[in-house]
Amino acid sequence: MEHVEVAVIGGGQSGLAAAHTLRREGLQPVVLEASEQAAGSWPRYYDSLTLFSPAGYSSLPGMAFDGDPDRYPHRDEVVDYLRRYADRLDADIRTRTRVREIRSDGSAFALALEGGGRLSARAVVAASGTFGRPHRPALPGLEDFSGAVVHAAGYRVPEPFAGQGVVVVGAGNSAVQIAAELAAHARVTLATRHPVRFARQQTLGRDLHWWLNRTGIDTLPIGRFLRTPPTQLVIDDGRYRAAVAAGAPDRQPLFTGADGSKVTWADGSTEEVDTILLATGYRPDLGYLAPLGALDVRGHPLHREGVSTTHAGLAYVGLEWQRSLSSNSLRGVGRDAVRAARHLAVHLRRH
Repeated sequence: MEHVEVAVIGGGQSGLAAAHTLRREGLQPVVLEASEQAAGSWPRYYDSLTLFSPAGYSSLPGMAFDGDPDRYPHRDEVVDYLRRYADRLDADIRTRTRVREIRSDGSAFALALEGGGRLSARAVVAASGTFGRPHRPALPGLEDFSGAVVHAAGYRVPEPFAGQGVVVVGAGNSAVQIAAELAAHARVTLATRHPVRFARQQTLGRDLHWWLNRTGIDTLPIGRFLRTPPTQLVIDDGRYRAAVAAGAPDRQPLFTGADGSKVTWADGSTEEVDTILLATGYRPDLGYLAPLGALDVRGHPLHREGVSTTHAGLAYVGLEWQRSLSSNSLRGVGRDAVRAARHLAVHLRRH
């Protein structure tokens, strides 16, 4: 069995930030990435995706996002940035290496890899994100719907849905952006439990993230106090609010049932629908930690601001609301990675 100092699970933005900060603490991380490249889930997001934060607020520690700091980078720019970041890291990054499970092995962790490989690590950073575990909520009548049911994780471009009746479920940024894009090609209804809440992308000539940074709201350690994450705001330059107001997409309360190819709306009317697209988010992709006893009954990690409360040598980076509202974003994972790396450095020195 190969022995390593720190195993970082996941080679996306969170894992790369963790590797960088671990190296600054004098540790030797080995990054284990399941896909063929160290860019996380970004290559698999839908084609039109652009960041809601400007490039100047979207960097990982140690390497600024190049170009105009006020622009909103496209998905492919983010992928290229992460690739270059990985190339500059002085760390052992192993792609096509999926961790199947982790167990306790005395004072270390035993990692079983798909394909039969094994590793022993003195410490572990779980930075595998959420994209591998799309959330599919139990919606009324969904099991009786005969049309296609897809998650936003599988959405790329609108053309395959041309001419269809599509219901997009969700009220977050991705749901509204996908629904508005589809509305140019299909008959689209945005189905939400509550009205969509918009936040202005710019106020007084400054981007929202400038205000969040200037006021300190972006870094407030409020994650520990949240029993339920707050309703997500849709960051908008005015286009999406106008699209919803114009009925492209139409906005309706969540359907009350489905039967065959029809959904039933709250007012009792029915509508023929070809596809229900679930833009309902994700859950932490941490199943490999279940044998370790580090997760609760819902599969969520037991931690305090990214430090495991079950195993001293285990830390997390990239969880939603791990510490602050930016914890699972490009602009926020670096701060949380610093805290995780310092904790693990102290732990390893003591043991």
